[in-house]
Amino acid sequence: QVQVVESGGGLVQAGGSLRLSCTTSGSAFSANVMGWYRQAPGKQRELVARIPNSGSTDYADSVKGRFTISRDNAKNTVYLQMNSLKPEDTAVYYCHVAIRPSVFRSITDYWGQGTQVTVSS
Repeated sequence: QVQVVESGGGLVQAGGSLRLSCTTSGSAFSANVMGWYRQAPGKQRELVARIPNSGSTDYADSVKGRFTISRDNAKNTVYLQMNSLKPEDTAVYYCHVAIRPSVFRSITDYWGQGTQVTVSS
C-alpha cells in the first residue's frame, strides 16, 4: 500500500525559510509526478509546485523565485525549499504523488496528511 509522509512544517517569521520533505513508500515504481499543494483557511487548495520524473518544474506565480522544488528518486522523496516566506504563505501544505502502486494498477493519485506552515509578520 502506498504511503505518503510529509515533514518539515512549523512556525517561522516573515523573511525566514523552511524546508518540507515528503517520502513515498509501498511502490516499486518511481513517481510520475510529485508536488506540493497548499490550502489556506477559507480558500481552495492550490498548486504550489510540481516536478515530474522528467525533472522539469512548475511553480505558482506567487512563489516563483522564492520556492524551489526538487526530488531524489533514489529516496522516493520530494523537497520544497521555501525562502523569503510571507504571511500569505501560511497554509496547510499537502504532498501529492502520482504513482503506479503495482504492475497490476494504473497511475493513481495519493496525498499526504498535510503539514502546517505558519508565517508570522
